[in-house]
Amino acid sequence: MMDSKIPAGELADKWKNYKDSSNLINPANRKKLDIIVVGTGLAGASCAATLAEQGYNVKSFCFQDSARRAHSVAAQGGVNAAKNYKNDGDSVFRMFHDTIKGGDFRSREANVYRLAECSLALIDQAVAQGVPFAREYGGYLNNRSFGGVQVSRTFYARGQTGQQLMVGAYQALMRQVSAGKVQTYTRHEMLDLVLVDGKARGIIARNLETGEIERHAANAVVLATGGYGKVYYLSTLAMGCNTSAIWRAHKKGAFMSGVSWIQFHPTCLPQIGETQSKLTLMSESLRNDGRIWVPKKAGDERVPNDIPEEERDYYLERRYPTFGNLSPRDISSRAAKERIDAGCGVGPMKNAVCLDFSKAIKEQGRDKIEEKYGNLFRMYDKINGVDAYKEPMLISPAAHFTMGGLWVDYNLMTTIPGLFALGEANFSDHGANRLGANSLLQSCVDGYFIAPYTIPNYLSGELKAEKITTEHPAFKEAEDAVQAQIIRFLNVDGHLSADYFHKALGKLLYDKCGLSRTKKSLEAAVIEIKALKKSFDHELKIPGDDQLNSELEKAGRVADFLELGVLMCYDALQREESCGAHFREEYQTTEGEALRNDEDFCYVSAWEWKGEEVQQELHKEPLVFEAVKLTVRSYK
Repeated sequence: MMDSKIPAGELADKWKNYKDSSNLINPANRKKLDIIVVGTGLAGASCAATLAEQGYNVKSFCFQDSARRAHSVAAQGGVNAAKNYKNDGDSVFRMFHDTIKGGDFRSREANVYRLAECSLALIDQAVAQGVPFAREYGGYLNNRSFGGVQVSRTFYARGQTGQQLMVGAYQALMRQVSAGKVQTYTRHEMLDLVLVDGKARGIIARNLETGEIERHAANAVVLATGGYGKVYYLSTLAMGCNTSAIWRAHKKGAFMSGVSWIQFHPTCLPQIGETQSKLTLMSESLRNDGRIWVPKKAGDERVPNDIPEEERDYYLERRYPTFGNLSPRDISSRAAKERIDAGCGVGPMKNAVCLDFSKAIKEQGRDKIEEKYGNLFRMYDKINGVDAYKEPMLISPAAHFTMGGLWVDYNLMTTIPGLFALGEANFSDHGANRLGANSLLQSCVDGYFIAPYTIPNYLSGELKAEKITTEHPAFKEAEDAVQAQIIRFLNVDGHLSADYFHKALGKLLYDKCGLSRTKKSLEAAVIEIKALKKSFDHELKIPGDDQLNSELEKAGRVADFLELGVLMCYDALQREESCGAHFREEYQTTEGEALRNDEDFCYVSAWEWKGEEVQQELHKEPLVFEAVKLTVRSYK
């Protein structure tokens, strides 16, 4: 049985009770403790800055050339908070319920309620940092709606919310660097976790500019390294995004949870060619005013503006009249795929749907739409050469966010003592589907408000522990394993690039473990991925040496993706139901909606690594719902 360590008491009191009873460390002792934080996105930067401000010694690692280039800048649409500024019925409980329901009742009540509760403080924190949230004429902070909710709770800075929040966290981090409490290691990639007596006590990192392998020791390690959506190759994530940090930790004993819960964002630019390496995200905020449609007639060759109103199918408004174009991402993406598969897709590859602003422009005026979404329209024009004020945007679902990740308890600690996972690196808050604008929220809340309580609570028991240095044999053992893998990659001397294997894996997963899955497709995927892995082991070609070498970096990441891909398929196979972003075609209603099985699958899957070529062991954390009632998830 997995112990989630949820505090006692009423749901609304659990976090307060935890903070009131957590162990503290006096300022003099904090100076004696070292913490490693891997990742400098919103979760990592906020955690490092806050812990350093408390007095701990922090080492901050990122593989980018600057902490500011973390992928959090790409989350554009907004950040949720239950402030109820619109006086439209919002509350902490309402936000908690929306998030639980949005995740199809596959997340912990206690964690989700804490997320909603801490959202209130985050907005005040961000404003104090100077984040330029949109304001109404009178000066009050403005809000807009996002998918899966019927209130306006999303705070935004035009279409740059992630970037602006990232600037605030980066400033806080740099302030602690200047104060001497944070050491930054840019262009460094974590390659392994070091355990001493079963506890996380350091990492092995590679300097990506010199190739040097480095040892770093600490009293606790925090992984805030984002999600693994790039396993599909074509995704909205930056090219460098990967799973290696959490996967290496997984192979050292940290359980992975919900790995088959992958969100496909419905509002992305469609693929336009076989040589493409990335897909571009258009903010979900566009669905506040844009209407989504396809031609009613399959195979319609006319350009969108030539298709009259009566021949357009506003399929989200038709199928889900209560939520319409603001239906949750999983439902909206599947609905788009269904229309595209039915032959109603538009665009050169017939793989897109229309996002139309003509009605909003007519009712509100172009100036108002430009004020809200101007930078997104300019981005669309720059990429496609199309003025979306005059004709519809073309959008398509794309792999985006991973609800799965390292299993963590209420403390955000993994199954390895002393190893914490924050933000998208953990599975914690979103269940089987994430509601829009909850990603930035979770990252900030984990880093600013949760980890600064839970990590010291753990460290209070480590004050009398023996001081571990990088001379400990465990560091040499981990370093030797890293070096052996590098040598193995360089010596394969095949003829295929790491990108070749990554693309093959991505297409395989998209076709067989993507927006929809079947038992047959998943079983076939396992066989094919294992064969691809054998080919990778014998046919990989890495030019260059072990110094400055981006192809060597890719090889390590692709090796981890190949192993992860197998686990994703096993995770999807064992869950014989449809829930959220996990849609098994065998389990659907007569209307084509997800058919959940609460009697047999109301749990979080937690997988334990058992070794190479050995199927992982499944552990189950039962989900108990006391504050909400398990109901059929409907947005009709």
